[in-house]
Amino acid sequence: MIDTAVFAVCAAIVLCGAVGVVISRNPVHSALSLVATLFGIAVLFLQLDAELLAAVQVIVYTGAIVVLILFVIMLLGVDREDDLATEPLVGQRILAGIAVAALFGSLVLVFVGVNQHGLSGAKSQGAKLAGPLSNVTQIGRLLFTDWIFAFEITAGLLTIAVVGAVVMARRPASYEPLPEPEPMGDEAQIEDAAESEVGA
Repeated sequence: MIDTAVFAVCAAIVLCGAVGVVISRNPVHSALSLVATLFGIAVLFLQLDAELLAAVQVIVYTGAIVVLILFVIMLLGVDREDDLATEPLVGQRILAGIAVAALFGSLVLVFVGVNQHGLSGAKSQGAKLAGPLSNVTQIGRLLFTDWIFAFEITAGLLTIAVVGAVVMARRPASYEPLPEPEPMGDEAQIEDAAESEVGA
């Protein structure tokens, strides 16, 4: 009973946070809604006895990724207003509607299939540990052996994102035309000769 109540509360928090990320016009509010969603997912991980995933969810995603997002937002500025009526990509709203309808339809088909096979009351369980090692040890070994390349690529992408945000933020306050370059070589000698003739 308590597990069901906790799941219902966390599911509501996750859904409300996800909706807030999408519909919030202020990017800071979207980031804070994402924090609520990630915290709800962390509690759901705890219900599945995945303590490491819950800790990573809070430390890495909520503590690092969201802070990085807020840092980039503050660095680039949130004082500029975008025209929501203008579509940067033509037809993106139509494609988004089609994707949402397809996702919703696939979820309905999954639930209908589950009910037809009499599995609606089945309770999902977390993966069982293989051997006496803890899940932290097993995930650590897999992460730094089989999945080390993906781990390093993710770190590189995050670094590139920070560098790109800094480069985009360092724009001049006002744009002025570049000065004309000074003549070099033969062109400079020709201009000097012309000026001497004019002076004579």
